[in-house]
Amino acid sequence: MDPGPGTDAAPLTGLVWSSASAPPPRGFSAISCTVEGAPASFGKSFAQKSGYFLCQSPLGSLEVRDAHLQNARGPPTASVYSRSPTQALHHRSWNPQENVVADIQVLVDKSPLPPGFSPVCDPLDSKASVSKKKRMCVKLVPLGAADAVVFDVRLSGKTKVVPGYLRVGDMGGFAIWCRKAKAPRPVPKPRALSRDMRGLSLDPPAASSSFVLPLSSAMDGVPFTLHPRFEGKSCGPLAFSAFADLTIKSLADIEEEYNYGFMVEKTAAARLPPSVS
Repeated sequence: MDPGPGTDAAPLTGLVWSSASAPPPRGFSAISCTVEGAPASFGKSFAQKSGYFLCQSPLGSLEVRDAHLQNARGPPTASVYSRSPTQALHHRSWNPQENVVADIQVLVDKSPLPPGFSPVCDPLDSKASVSKKKRMCVKLVPLGAADAVVFDVRLSGKTKVVPGYLRVGDMGGFAIWCRKAKAPRPVPKPRALSRDMRGLSLDPPAASSSFVLPLSSAMDGVPFTLHPRFEGKSCGPLAFSAFADLTIKSLADIEEEYNYGFMVEKTAAARLPPSVS
């Protein structure tokens, strides 16, 4: 498994079958040729001359397509697709809850589907049969919960080897290959800040190259002296005249001076008549 896709790659969100005589569904692109350059039409026979193409849809393909259409029509107004198609694919603000293809399997037609898998079908004709012997199924998981996802699918002849791709199986005379890699982690879209909000910062302003912070102040070199009204006669513990008359009392002196026995209140309470119950 590759350690990671290129910067232009996006995980696949689904696979569908599409009639070769009709355009692919919106957001999907048809795999119309094998890696050797041969037509890659499934189910083509005398009864059905057009056949089917396998179509894949990368994550963000709808946004890229709409961006192309918007650019062709003219300058957009307040549209979410106002950026270029390349930016629409690279901005990486993918929803982690959006489903992506985590695995692909080719099964015998009558075999049951593995847990979590769903069959690949034609969205316009769910009963369409591409192969009478085999069927393809995919496993979709949310992008934020996926470890490895499918980024690309290719077709080849049965004897061909596609470097860097994992062989899923054979179907309709073709070998089906997929490229799996680690799932990209969505990056939250940065919030747009107003000019006033951008001006708010807890960091101190950076000094410019033409401005040097002063290293001295106007008070440097000025001797510090105490005002005469706060000076005492000596430098002892009671140097200040405001504290010269203070008397220090002990705990016993304080208790003796402020001792109060509440005798008057107790005598008055004893003379009160009994309350009527």
